[in-house]
Amino acid sequence: MAVGRGARMWRFDAGRICLDLVATERAGGVPGTCEQLDGPGHLAQWLTDARLVPPGTALDALDDTWVVRFHELRSDVSRLMAARLGGPPADGALERVNSLAYGAPPGPRAVRGADGDLVRALSAAPDCAGLLAVVARDAVDLLTDPLARAALRRCQGEDCHRLYLDTSRGGRRRWCSGEVCGNRERVARHRRRTSGTTATNDPGEPGAFDPGEPGVRGPEKEIPPGVE
Repeated sequence: MAVGRGARMWRFDAGRICLDLVATERAGGVPGTCEQLDGPGHLAQWLTDARLVPPGTALDALDDTWVVRFHELRSDVSRLMAARLGGPPADGALERVNSLAYGAPPGPRAVRGADGDLVRALSAAPDCAGLLAVVARDAVDLLTDPLARAALRRCQGEDCHRLYLDTSRGGRRRWCSGEVCGNRERVARHRRRTSGTTATNDPGEPGAFDPGEPGVRGPEKEIPPGVE
């Protein structure tokens, strides 16, 4: 699912909210990537679009301190997941995430909306610690769930750093999104093949067509402009 307003396009398709948060970071050395949570306004937008707070929730206390703390949690989660995938040890990250997960997340309640239907609201104004706790607990749940841990992947698309949970049939999913990175890979391969730079499309290559993967499109269709 992609949600966006103005200059930001969020994607919430990693399978866990903690991985969706990691996806907002700038990927070191990857062309075209940028810091998506670059100030209080964009953090407030992300928290709403991620459904950590209901639409219309006042976030009057949100300031640059919140942004720094979410950046710190994001970095720790990113390091923990990278370590899980064979990267360097994430010294100190687990202790910090555990400490944040200990906090009390904001309590939900059902209230009548303008049309009389029940909508979600929060029992009190959300604070930074409570919202950090939601993401930190999700990371703890992922890391302590054997099935989720085994499904953790990093996208094999060119210039993509996204982490995701592979829930596809047989665990054969190679990209964070078949409709984004997967389709880009097929389009690029099709162009190389038709230009004579490659003779075959080896189905065993990373990114080859997987009939079991949802959202697969043929190489003749390109990604709409602006989709990340």
